[in-house]
Amino acid sequence: MSNIYLKKGHLLIAEPSIIGDLSFNRSIIIIADHNTDGSIGFILNKPLDFTLQDLIPEIEIPFKVYNGGPVEQDNLYYIHKIPTLIPNSIEISQGLFWGGNFEKVTELIQQNKLDSNDIRFFLGYSGWETNQLTSELLAHTWILSENKHHKTIIEKVNTSFWKEKMLELGGDYSIWSNAPENPSYN
Repeated sequence: MSNIYLKKGHLLIAEPSIIGDLSFNRSIIIIADHNTDGSIGFILNKPLDFTLQDLIPEIEIPFKVYNGGPVEQDNLYYIHKIPTLIPNSIEISQGLFWGGNFEKVTELIQQNKLDSNDIRFFLGYSGWETNQLTSELLAHTWILSENKHHKTIIEKVNTSFWKEKMLELGGDYSIWSNAPENPSYN
């Protein structure tokens, strides 16, 4: 584990050893909240096979929807970088926010005032009870990293972001960057 303390805005990078875990294998998670009750985050790099329009037909723009995590997958969540346009948003850190008035979000989308670089939608979230995430970090399930991209993380993260992070970490992680996602396919 790195020498930084877990807090809102940090990234969790799944260790390569999380093989076979459908939710977290090769995941990059943004921590949206962390306190004495536990932690909440959203998987940034796992797009689903449908769009926001599939979920809400009135929204005619096909924003991608991502798998935010295994908890409450029937609920829609979002992070964004435009709190001045979306009232009641909660700051994650350094210009990145989550939630806010969804009616305003749909209005902004319909007026073409939001694009995929401003907001990212998720079904579900990733959650940990008190001390659970700390235990997982100590067990080397996750690599804790600062979010160097701040609010631009929304446009930066794509499906190859985990591989990029492995290459950035170097050493043995570089080898994992080119390993097949499911080693049994090798």
